Amino acid sequence: MSTDITYTRQGDYNLPNLILPEQGNREIGIWGARRRRCLREHHKILYYNLLTACKLHDHLAEINEEATEMYDLLVRQLAEQEGLTEQLKSESQMLWIKRMNNIRNRATEIVNDEIIHQ
Repeated sequence: MSTDITYTRQGDYNLPNLILPEQGNREIGIWGARRRRCLREHHKILYYNLLTACKLHDHLAEINEEATEMYDLLVRQLAEQEGLTEQLKSESQMLWIKRMNNIRNRATEIVNDEIIHQ
């Protein structure tokens, strides 16, 4: 690895020519965006440490994957636990929607508490 630093003259200043390392094209998603906002607002030191180490994007992508898996699992488990079936969906759509929205909201709160706001 070469440690030669080149500079570009900008007015009266010599600025280093910095090149950031390649970052993956992994999706951040809604959970990653929520985590970024939480870090930026409540954990500024961690946010800037990850940002300056070029690890923020990877961290957010990992959080997104973990939170998505947990959310999907929670929704399935809670729906099964409360007896939400396709039969109920075909018989009473509004009741099914009401109960499923309740389950999704609870799962969202759990994921926020367990993963996003940690």
